[in-house]
Amino acid sequence: MSSTSNVYALINQGETYTLEDQLELLADVTQSFAASLEIEATLRNAIEKFMQYLDAEAASIFLLDADADNAELVCRACAGPVDISGLRLPAGAGIIGKTVLSRCCQIVRDVSKDPDFASKVDAETGFVTRSILCTPLIVQQQCIGALELINKRGGDGLFDDRDRHLVGALASAAALAIHNARMADQLVEQERMQKELELAREIQMDLLPAQREDGFPVVGMNVPAREVSGDFYDFLQREDGLIYFCLADVSGKGMNAALLMAKVSSLLHHLAKEIADPGELLTRVNAEVCESVSHGMFVTIVAGFLDPANGRIRFANAGHQPPLVHHRDGSFEELVATAPPLGILPDCPFPTTTLLLEDSSLYLFTDGVTESLDENDRPLSVDGFIGLIRGAGNGPAVRRLQGIVAELRKPVVSLRDDITLMIIEGRMH
Repeated sequence: MSSTSNVYALINQGETYTLEDQLELLADVTQSFAASLEIEATLRNAIEKFMQYLDAEAASIFLLDADADNAELVCRACAGPVDISGLRLPAGAGIIGKTVLSRCCQIVRDVSKDPDFASKVDAETGFVTRSILCTPLIVQQQCIGALELINKRGGDGLFDDRDRHLVGALASAAALAIHNARMADQLVEQERMQKELELAREIQMDLLPAQREDGFPVVGMNVPAREVSGDFYDFLQREDGLIYFCLADVSGKGMNAALLMAKVSSLLHHLAKEIADPGELLTRVNAEVCESVSHGMFVTIVAGFLDPANGRIRFANAGHQPPLVHHRDGSFEELVATAPPLGILPDCPFPTTTLLLEDSSLYLFTDGVTESLDENDRPLSVDGFIGLIRGAGNGPAVRRLQGIVAELRKPVVSLRDDITLMIIEGRMH
């Protein structure tokens, strides 16, 4: 069998070569293309090989950009006297576009007589295109772009059917290598995004308050439906003994909601150490949210202060789910919102509600709780949530909260959104 270098020579000299020669060449090309899973290296390698095998004066690889508003062909690699890297063409423009649309190899022996030839690049660079060999790059029955070879160096300077057959075989190997490199890039990007989401979740968890084991009258829990959550809760005891608490839900999903959650949570935590009036606290935060947040995002929230000495709560509800008071006689009372969410109206007042808990409990929760689906695909609803509260019994708040969340996380229950819960007791236990 001839060596691969001899096969190249036979091709470039226009000599006849055997099937074994062709197979050896194809094996060499395939192995060469598979040498890297990095897309740019794969493209450079492909261009070098095509220039070498087809003895062309210039070559370029155009790939379809599916992310563009209108489908475009983008030059991702080129070789020759003119650098056209980054050149964008409409998907159906010129001989390259015709190749992609028809999914057939095109030979243009005299571009001056071809109406599809786009002469703009020649006019701008001074390069003279005489003949073109262009073949589609197809993998898994999908055309991902095209390879263009310009001006045959040897012989009469024109590409022929032998070149067409050879470039078709080589293009198949190149298309597969490009596809594999793209897949590898996507996997790397997915892994990077996953690590970033995990880091974001860790940061979010660090923002949540640590549960206390000393009978503290406020407990909370957050269960994200995704890696990051748009819900948050917080509580802290001030130097004057008042206990600040809040529970909120940021509109939207994903990273944008998580970033807004972190900002609002941190701002509230800081201001609550100095401001003891819930209405004033939300007014300050609302002004900041209205000024800095865009894309129609907003925050529903219940925030307030508990005086553990007498069980008195003062709170404001900005467009959030009505908190539930579980009275000691077993009855429940909903406390409806008295203002719109944060981020809607910059000068909106936030009225304060005063409540004396004594031996009662206050339940705060996000709509992810009431919108979770049971085994019959029906929303849990407020009545269903009340049923879970009754089923949790009358033990310590931490144990009751854990029991409710355990019910919500059963396999028969489908979480459509983040769930966040808080229980506030009237007295220290």
